Amino acid sequence: MKILVLGGAGGMASGTVRDLVAPYSRNVIDIVVADTSFQKADALVTELGDTRLGARMLDVSDRRALRDALEGRDLCINAVPTFAGHQMAIFEACFDARVAYVDFGGMGVFTVRQKAHHARWQEAGVTAVLGLGADPGVSNVICKAVAERLDRIDAINLYWAAKKFGAESPVLEPPYAVSTVLAEYANPSQQFIGGELREMPPRSGREVLHLPDPFGPTEFMFTQHSEPLTVPFADGIREKGIREFTWKLHLPDREHEAWTGLVKAGFGGFDDPLTVDGVAVTPGRFLDALIRRNVERNSHSIPETTSQELHLAVGHGEANGCPTTVNCAVMSRSDPFYAKYLDAGTSMGLSIGVQLMGDAPLRPGVWGPEEYFEVSPFLQELKRRRFIVVNDLPLGRGDIR
Repeated sequence: MKILVLGGAGGMASGTVRDLVAPYSRNVIDIVVADTSFQKADALVTELGDTRLGARMLDVSDRRALRDALEGRDLCINAVPTFAGHQMAIFEACFDARVAYVDFGGMGVFTVRQKAHHARWQEAGVTAVLGLGADPGVSNVICKAVAERLDRIDAINLYWAAKKFGAESPVLEPPYAVSTVLAEYANPSQQFIGGELREMPPRSGREVLHLPDPFGPTEFMFTQHSEPLTVPFADGIREKGIREFTWKLHLPDREHEAWTGLVKAGFGGFDDPLTVDGVAVTPGRFLDALIRRNVERNSHSIPETTSQELHLAVGHGEANGCPTTVNCAVMSRSDPFYAKYLDAGTSMGLSIGVQLMGDAPLRPGVWGPEEYFEVSPFLQELKRRRFIVVNDLPLGRGDIR
């Protein structure tokens, strides 16, 4: 495949590019790393030193330049931040160019708008896979894994947790894009409850799961995400009678307190401009710049830590005529293998999907990962990258508040 990566020098996309040219990867002929900063794109290309890579300066708001960049490409990876406001324009540009499209996800709102074009893309013979990373992405695939083990589905509950080990850092480091974290903490979410989508208040639905070591009792909450908007409506899940599908998040306790406080202080309106001394600035851009500066200035005081992440899908229903609960978990630990990645799960999840798409003729239409990919090959690729896949992780439930 000839691939164009938009926002290719960014934290997540640079990891995807890194994985696409790794020795264990396949189906890649050449990759154009396109970014508003040619210097950053070229630095990544130079660092990786793979002859299949090239750098290109591109502002995606220049529609003509975007059209030119898509010419001759087989697939476009949209890694431009969702809240930059270019999601649908890039999506449509790929349709017009008849180039397959994938993205890291649109926080739900854009996902629904994109899915509405399924029939048009299918008729035109063009393929799109939405939310292809870790969450969404890996998370969707493990939901499919539990669904396939149930004859009737009452509920699938999806969780993501991160835990850090070591001295507490005096510096707040975002786990991913600042705008995404703020959206998760500030915005209401859509959850599939009682057979329909319902809007739930920000940070509601608190639930404690008693997880195996090293997590222990872990509190989760509803946040805005795309999985509830696609998974319960997917073939192979919808017809099994699913009545509930929820997504819940847990960040390390100190980080959770910090993001909650920032939202309480007004940063939840991250796209609502504020005028300070005659200059308009959005809270989100200000906070992002401030956090970046703080991390750079105080990097010497950030202690060495290790971390562990958990992606967990729990399915309730019936199998072989008996009430059944099953789960599938994907876990990762700090490992030198991931040293060059900001978020290996997200970067590698998208790369895995793209490579699997290259294994067979593309399926036209607009799909969620749970609709497009088979479970076993996807999980096998995760295992090759040192992720741990476990079925039926021992769990206990706590109180719901």
